[in-house]
Amino acid sequence: MAHGGESVRFRTFAELAPAGSIAPETVEHARAALEGSKAVQAITKKQKDTGTWGGNLLGIAVSAAQGIKDVGTIPQYRRLVQLGLPTTTRPFKLADRLLFRLLSRDEDPALLFEYQKGAKGDEGYTAWARNLIREAATAALAESGNLEDPRVRGSAHKIASEISEFLRSPIAEKPLVRSGSATVLHPEANPPDWHSISMVAAMPNLQRERAGFTERLRHYLALPAPKKEFSLAVGKKKVKPVHLLLGDPIEADSKGVPKDLPLALHFLELLARIGGLSASPNATRVLSRLLKDTDESGVWNPKGLRSAPKAVSKVSYHTFPLDLESKAPEWRQVDVTFRLALISKLMGWSLEYV
Repeated sequence: MAHGGESVRFRTFAELAPAGSIAPETVEHARAALEGSKAVQAITKKQKDTGTWGGNLLGIAVSAAQGIKDVGTIPQYRRLVQLGLPTTTRPFKLADRLLFRLLSRDEDPALLFEYQKGAKGDEGYTAWARNLIREAATAALAESGNLEDPRVRGSAHKIASEISEFLRSPIAEKPLVRSGSATVLHPEANPPDWHSISMVAAMPNLQRERAGFTERLRHYLALPAPKKEFSLAVGKKKVKPVHLLLGDPIEADSKGVPKDLPLALHFLELLARIGGLSASPNATRVLSRLLKDTDESGVWNPKGLRSAPKAVSKVSYHTFPLDLESKAPEWRQVDVTFRLALISKLMGWSLEYV
């Protein structure tokens, strides 16, 4: 960890090091350094007193159509969780008020944020947007440790029930249909998405309470995702399905090298948290390839590495990279090494901490 930044260093001490192996004062010093780090400050200074970021909820990429000029509230909140910022700090307290309100049945149009304009006069779009926001808020609150809050648990079970009904239906086997000349998701399909999978991964008790659902979910996420492009018919509009998961999203070459390494690591970690890695041949192959590229000290060090991995999709915004870019060549390896160690520990493997 000599080359890791504040977040990687703190999370290594807190999550990977054997219990009692790190002096409490060392952990506290690492926590203080994290709270004052440039990565954390770059996000917290943009937060409004209302608890929001960027004037929107789910925006990651700039969108002129939706008026999105900066990363939104839920991605920034989840990124602070990933960076390791204590959830007792002011940024979380401010944002929690809004996120819990999003779980309520409050139909205030202002709570639709960037979806408010599209929702005018379109009940179908409004219902879809509220469900999407509810899933994202539930995932964020679960990841920040609000696992046993009745509001989070209630929302989580409702989301799980909706997905479970889909997984048990014939629609799950053929979720795409034709609508005129276009391919769209079946109007009654309710597949998992990145938010709902993150929610389940963050809630071990939910997994135990709904073991049958979790098992079906594992097998579904091991299936190859459809290669055919499709859209969502939402109310009067067509929406890009960037948030949906119709199976395993990892694209890899014949050697198991993923096209989008940050996305692959994010998905591998989610699978590890729900016990689904062993059920997925493609995910197992990709993980084996990544582990094969580690050296004797456990550092990810593939041949010919000239630059740090770059994300193709914005899905992994909140998880990668944890370290701010530096000129040190080791910076290219730190984040992947940390994620592989974390995934290995989640799998129950023994780690040697040096």
